[in-house]
Amino acid sequence: MDQPKISVFYDVACELGEGPGYDALTKTVWWFDIVTGRLFEKPLAGGDVQIHTLGQMASALAVIDEKRQLIATETGLFIRDRLTGHTTMHQPIEADNPSTRSNDARVHPAGAFWIGTMGKKSEKGAGSIYWYRRGELRKLFSDISISNSICFSPDGRTAYFADTGKNIIWRVDTNPETGLPVGEPALFYQHKEKGGIDGSVVDGDGNLWNACWGRSSIDVYDPSGKRIRSIEMPVRQPSCPAFVSEDTANMIITTAYHQMTEPVHRSDPDAGKTFLVELAGKGRLDPPVRL
Repeated sequence: MDQPKISVFYDVACELGEGPGYDALTKTVWWFDIVTGRLFEKPLAGGDVQIHTLGQMASALAVIDEKRQLIATETGLFIRDRLTGHTTMHQPIEADNPSTRSNDARVHPAGAFWIGTMGKKSEKGAGSIYWYRRGELRKLFSDISISNSICFSPDGRTAYFADTGKNIIWRVDTNPETGLPVGEPALFYQHKEKGGIDGSVVDGDGNLWNACWGRSSIDVYDPSGKRIRSIEMPVRQPSCPAFVSEDTANMIITTAYHQMTEPVHRSDPDAGKTFLVELAGKGRLDPPVRL
C-alpha cells in the first residue's frame, strides 16, 4: 500500500504525548502530555488549541456527554466540566500509592472504561488494569509493568491489552453487555523486533493499529494477530493512535521526546508533535462512558 498523507496536526511538542481521542458530540480532538499534566483540545476542522493544566499527571479521557469528561489521572477518575474546567474526584484508583500513575485507557462498546496503571519509573510489575462502569470499579489484571494497547473489537466480544515491559499484546474474550473479561487472556502478538508496543486502537473491520515506540511506525494486525501493514512515521516515538472518523481511517497520532538524549532529540526535531494520518478504511469511535 502507498504511504498515506501525514501532516502535523499541532506543532507544540509534548514531552510524553498520550491518550488521544475524538469527541463526536463536540467535534473536538483531545490528547495529553502526561509529564506536565496538560490536556489539549482542538477542533478537528481547525481553530485554536485550548491547553488545560490539570495539576497532576493525566493520560486518558472518556466522554460522558457534551458538557462533561471523565479523566484518568495518577490518583483516579475525575469528572471535568468542559465549560469551567472544574474537576471533581469521582473514583479513586491507587490514590494511596504515589509511585504509580494512569497510562493507557479506552472505553468498551458497553460503556465500560478500562484503565491501565504503571509505576512512574516503569517499575516491574507495579501496574494493573481496571474496569469501571456505573459506579463499580474492579481490578482485572495485575503484575503489569507498562500497561498499554487497551482496545476492543467492534462487537465488544474481544479486549486487547499489552505490557510494553514484555512487548506482548494479549487478547481476552469479553461480555459484550458489560465489557468484563470471560475466561483467561491469550497471546495475540509478541513483538521481537526493535521498538516497543505502545497504544492501540481497533478499526471498523476488527484490525488492530499499534504505535511502535522507538521504531517510527504504526503497525496493523488482523484479528488473527498477523501483521498486514506498517506505516512509517516521521518521528522515533509514536505513542498512541485514535480514529477521528467512522467513514475513513483518518487518525491522530501522539508522539514524545521523553527520555531522549539531546543528540537524539536534535536528530528528531518533530518528536512530541501531534500528527494527522489520512487513510482509507473504516474508523471507530469510542462510545460515551456509563457513569
